[in-house]
Amino acid sequence: MKDSMKKLKLFGLGLLVVFLQLVSSCKQNESYESGIEVEEVIPVSLINLKQGRGESQIEATGLFTTDDETLLSFKNGGVIERIYVKEGDMVKKGQLLAILNMTELNAKANQVKLAIEKAQRDYNRAQKLYRDSVATLEQFENAKTQLELFQQDLNTIQFNIRYSEIRATENGYVLLKLANEGQIVGPGMPVLQINGAMKGDWMVKIGVSDRQWAQIKEGDSALISTDLFEEPIKAKVHRRSEGMDPRTGTFPVFVKPNSTAGLKLATGVFARVTLFGHISNSWQIPYSAMLDGDAGRAYVFVTNDKQTAKKVEVKVESLQKDFITVKSGLEAYEYLIDAGSPYLKDGSRIKVVTK
Repeated sequence: MKDSMKKLKLFGLGLLVVFLQLVSSCKQNESYESGIEVEEVIPVSLINLKQGRGESQIEATGLFTTDDETLLSFKNGGVIERIYVKEGDMVKKGQLLAILNMTELNAKANQVKLAIEKAQRDYNRAQKLYRDSVATLEQFENAKTQLELFQQDLNTIQFNIRYSEIRATENGYVLLKLANEGQIVGPGMPVLQINGAMKGDWMVKIGVSDRQWAQIKEGDSALISTDLFEEPIKAKVHRRSEGMDPRTGTFPVFVKPNSTAGLKLATGVFARVTLFGHISNSWQIPYSAMLDGDAGRAYVFVTNDKQTAKKVEVKVESLQKDFITVKSGLEAYEYLIDAGSPYLKDGSRIKVVTK
């Protein structure tokens, strides 16, 4: 008896399943026959798009230095006879730092002096003969010109001798020694690098990309962090270079502390710099609204009627810690779709819900 009841229940359950399948099939056939396609409505949340002046943050690293770093070199090429300083040495303005071997220049100077003595004798003789009407005026003037030419040659050699040594241009420190004693250097080849650190005019030199460089303005606020100090140092952008550094492929920017009172700094100290700039006519949107992107481009969903989603491409200006700054692409839209973007496609029906 019990087995009969159990079989009856199973048979009834099977009939119910078949009935539900038939009902579902009929509904699908009715929808297909009537030409009506059921479209899913996706719940989303919106953000009002308001264009304004957005803030940008640029992170970079650099080294403490001064604004008067100078590469020192010899005017003429030659063999370095002596370098009197090493890296890290303190120097005073006018101090002799390096000198070339002067053998060749001294020999040329002696030759010219001998030539001047002969030219002087020729001039004196021509002058006497001209007074006695034996020599012509042209001969006298030629002797005079020859003497003046040799005197100018001597002035040139003496000038080169004077600039065959390197002297400190400021009170400061030797940063780099770029050549060694006995080395042959060409005219203008850097031998030493010094700065005027004794004046305390410290700043951090950083390198940024061309896009970041375009966002930075002189006077922008900044924060400098180092392992030497617990608290960041308030600073401002002092100067930005108008050309790219060919060695690094970046654009140099100099950030100067508002005050260096009480700070013990040294050339080459590593620093982390955060620059705070402003971008006009931009939008700040959350990361949750952005879809895939590449090379400054990304995609987001927007809407004007709050019923249909539209996928648009935007130009990304910068990526910040908590938001994205968009430069263009959102001008014609009122609302940005925040939550629900991963489930959307272009033209999807949406339903606005509150977060």
